Amino acid sequence: MFNNFVIMDPIHIEAPPIIRPLSPALETVAIKELNENPARLADDLLTLRRWIWSQPHLKARTNDQFLLAFLRGSKFSLERAKQKIDRYYTLKAAIPEVFNEQRQSDDPLVLEIVRMGVILQIPLPTDESRPCVTIIRSTAYDINKYKFADIIRVGSMFGEIMMIEDDNSTVCGYLEIMDMIGVTGSHLFHLPPDLVRKFSIFADEAMPMRQKGTCFINVPLSFEKGFNAMKAFFPEKMKNRITVSSSIDVIYDVVPAAYLPEEYGGTNGTINDIVKRMEAKLLKYRDYFLNERHYGTEEKLRECSVKYDYESHFGIEGSFRKLDID
Repeated sequence: MFNNFVIMDPIHIEAPPIIRPLSPALETVAIKELNENPARLADDLLTLRRWIWSQPHLKARTNDQFLLAFLRGSKFSLERAKQKIDRYYTLKAAIPEVFNEQRQSDDPLVLEIVRMGVILQIPLPTDESRPCVTIIRSTAYDINKYKFADIIRVGSMFGEIMMIEDDNSTVCGYLEIMDMIGVTGSHLFHLPPDLVRKFSIFADEAMPMRQKGTCFINVPLSFEKGFNAMKAFFPEKMKNRITVSSSIDVIYDVVPAAYLPEEYGGTNGTINDIVKRMEAKLLKYRDYFLNERHYGTEEKLRECSVKYDYESHFGIEGSFRKLDID
């Protein structure tokens, strides 16, 4: 449920969209792979704005780049984009361990995790047309001090920033590299299966960016079977995009070495450089995350005979699988 429901100004709803232009390389990918039609973008964005305005149960952001991410993530099917926007806000309410009052740019716990370099967003050249890359250093934090939900919370914040300002992520998707160096049985037991399952469904069904793959590196040989068992918690589509290796060399098959930080054999600065950039970027979004409490869904206002059931959605049958979006 959201607080302080604010009526949107109809003049704002009809204002001409302002869209950040793509680089020529990314525009080619968007047109070929996502069915993007530059001449139709403004009309599609206006259609989404009007639809959000017409939904009494939904208070969603109407920022042009935010909505464009959902159009690209739905390959410009307006009906699928509507469904994803609705799921995005509805499923957030079903994961309070992650989406809570601590999800703020200047929250001390959030900043601690950023500064440890647990999550590293790798900067790509502006003319590159490949998926954006995030390295997750799974053992860079003390599991006795931080919960897995704390790590996911920070990751979700940067994921949201990516979908607003990173064109590589919305056009080409994203690639995750999970560095498991030094992992022990304690680290695996630290992962709550229910949260892993729920967040993987959220990422797959509600986030507009396409996951192009997850590459586990530096995995102890003895844990390979354990990681394969963990795949059971992921949606089928995601299972086929996961690779596991006890070596670091596999990373160079998916990301040019020159794009990686020095600690991973590259020349793209250091981990500390990346951390400083990420902290500065996160703090610029302070007001954005403060305002998150104004957005969400109010299920009692949903104009549908099928009321949303969080538990059933995360189970075998979910309400959204039965819900028609006009």
